[in-house]
Amino acid sequence: MYPPAIQKLIDLFSKFPTVGPRTAARFVFYLIKLHQNNFDELLNSITNLRKSIKICSFCFNPFEDSEETLCSICRDNSRDKTLLCVIEKEIDLISIEKTKKYNGLYFILGGTINLKKNNKNNIKIEELKQRIENNGFKEIIIATNPTTEGEATALYIKRELKSFNIKTTRLGRGLPVGGELEYADEDTLSSAFEGRR
Repeated sequence: MYPPAIQKLIDLFSKFPTVGPRTAARFVFYLIKLHQNNFDELLNSITNLRKSIKICSFCFNPFEDSEETLCSICRDNSRDKTLLCVIEKEIDLISIEKTKKYNGLYFILGGTINLKKNNKNNIKIEELKQRIENNGFKEIIIATNPTTEGEATALYIKRELKSFNIKTTRLGRGLPVGGELEYADEDTLSSAFEGRR
C-alpha cells in the first residue's frame, strides 16, 4: 500500500515498545513533513546516541562518560553497597531515584518473563547471580512491576536466588496491580519502599 521506503520505516517504528502500525505511520509522515534542519538534527541525535552512550558494566544503566565503565550511581561511594534493587528497565531506575528513598545499587534485568512464551533468557538472571556472588549484599529488593509478567519474574528470581541465602524482599503494596513503576507517583513509590517485605 505504501512505497517501500515508507513501509520499511513503518515496520521499524512498529518494533518500538507500545508502538503499533498506525502510530508508526504517523511518525513516518511526520518525518516526511519535517523541515530539513530538524530532520538533520534528529539524525545526528540518533547517531550521537550510539556513539556517546555506554552501558554500565555492573547494573546495565546507560550513561554518558567515555572514560568510565561504571555509571555515576555505581561509582558513588556514598551509596549503600549492601543493598541491590532489581528492576525491569532503565526508566524504573529514574522513577525510584526521584523518590530519594533508596540509596543502594541497582540491577536492570532488561525485561520480564512471559509465561506463555517461556522466555526466561529474556532477563539477565545469570549476570544477576554473578553480581550477588561477587558482592557482599545483605538484601536484594525485587522491584518488578505489579503486572502478571512482573510478578512471574519476581517469583522466578526469588526461586533462582534461594541458594544464596540472602534476605530477599519485594516492594510493599501501594503500587496498583497491573500498574508500572514509571507511572507511579513519588509518594506511592516511597511507601512501597518503606513497606517492602
